Amino acid sequence: MKSVGSRMVRAGAASAATAASVRWALAALSLSMLLSSLGTSIANVALPTLAQAFGASFQDAQWVVLAYLLAVTTLIVSVGRLGDVAGRRRLLLAGLVLFTVASVLCGAAPTLRLLLVARAAQGLGAAIMMALTMALVGETVPKDKTGSAMGLLATMSAIGTALGPSLGGILIAGLGWQAIFLVNLPLGLLTLLFAWRGLPLDRPTPQADRAGFDPVGTFALALTLAAYALAMTIGRGRFGPLNVALLAAAIVGIALFVRVERSARSPLIRLEMFRDPALSANLAISVLVATVLMATLVVGPFYLTGGLGLAPSMVGLVVSVGPLVVALTGVPAGHITDRFGAHRMSVVGLVAIAAGCIGLSGLPTRLGIPGYIAPLVVITAGYALFQTANNTDVMAEIPPDRRGVMSGMLNLSRNLGLVTGVSVMGAVFAHAAGAIDLATARPEAVAVGMRITFAVAAALIGGAVLVAIGSRARATGASLPRRGSAQGETR
Repeated sequence: MKSVGSRMVRAGAASAATAASVRWALAALSLSMLLSSLGTSIANVALPTLAQAFGASFQDAQWVVLAYLLAVTTLIVSVGRLGDVAGRRRLLLAGLVLFTVASVLCGAAPTLRLLLVARAAQGLGAAIMMALTMALVGETVPKDKTGSAMGLLATMSAIGTALGPSLGGILIAGLGWQAIFLVNLPLGLLTLLFAWRGLPLDRPTPQADRAGFDPVGTFALALTLAAYALAMTIGRGRFGPLNVALLAAAIVGIALFVRVERSARSPLIRLEMFRDPALSANLAISVLVATVLMATLVVGPFYLTGGLGLAPSMVGLVVSVGPLVVALTGVPAGHITDRFGAHRMSVVGLVAIAAGCIGLSGLPTRLGIPGYIAPLVVITAGYALFQTANNTDVMAEIPPDRRGVMSGMLNLSRNLGLVTGVSVMGAVFAHAAGAIDLATARPEAVAVGMRITFAVAAALIGGAVLVAIGSRARATGASLPRRGSAQGETR
């Protein structure tokens, strides 16, 4: 009896230690996601101050945001794969160190050029953090709690996005622009402590079983993504000869990348995985959803200013409702996903986004701020549910040696949607409003542009719903193996 009792005590102690380790690990992963999203949003509010501090044009100052965004977009898949090969814990710790040191260098930069170099290094650290947080969920959280963990990460990302502008404004007013970067020093050190304490050690892999890295494919993909991201962001939605040339370079780059991957011994991305229609659909839909979400951030402020005549301070408060809703609904979305299944909840999320877009497309200006906020809440709550369920659906059954690259691809699909949304949805809005300069457009024209833009958005999400349902039916009919949800739905 004593031996049985002692075994029970030891088992209870081991279980408690495991639970504590999971909490430490989730704290590290959550803070990693918070820091990487905060790195983007907090810099936007500082652009006028930075332009004045360095005697630069606003266009030059914008590269403080673009350098970070380009580094994340171009490298996130590659660093995810590097984590699969070299060890995710080891690489995440290195990424946290890089992000923290680069943040200090940003705050100490004496010139704009050095600030841009430091921001690119900070973006590389953020790419590592974004790519490996979701990959490490599979190693730290029980499978039936994957959705809840994904919801927590979505919540922290939304908090970072929502907190950035307000925190940045307070820090700039009280301590100067340097403080928006130096604030990452204590946060980064705290995250490092949690990660060192809670993340599981990388398992040693025998040399014979160790996968290689694909430097040629990595370089080709990075150049391709950089060309596309620049094509979508330079000119702020207006396509000139340079944008066309960059887009053509990206198309050529895709062809070269596919050719390189087909002959690589250890490809960065295994092209045969795209034969799974459900996986291909999940990634494509993620791009579409992020593109539509960007309309609320790009088009919404113009409508609130030009259509409703709100002051900038009030516009900031209304726009922040979206990230706030995502922050509040992320964790509940994770619990719902664990209970009802990932695929089913991703479709429900898509339907909610479409309903919100339809609401904004029929929005009369006489409803004012409440008329805008109500559909926005529906869109962003639907987005939180879709994002959590879609990430869970993709990551739940991915083989351990591919989790990093798949996490990178999920983040890449979202980033590509965001940079595409800036250009495409902005162009749709400008064309629908019939105004070259939106700042001087009549309120009626702005309202028309708003309605047409979100009618297009609703059509895109409606198509995404059909793709999600159709891809699942094709995958099930073909009896493809499922990566799926924690509930074991079959494709």
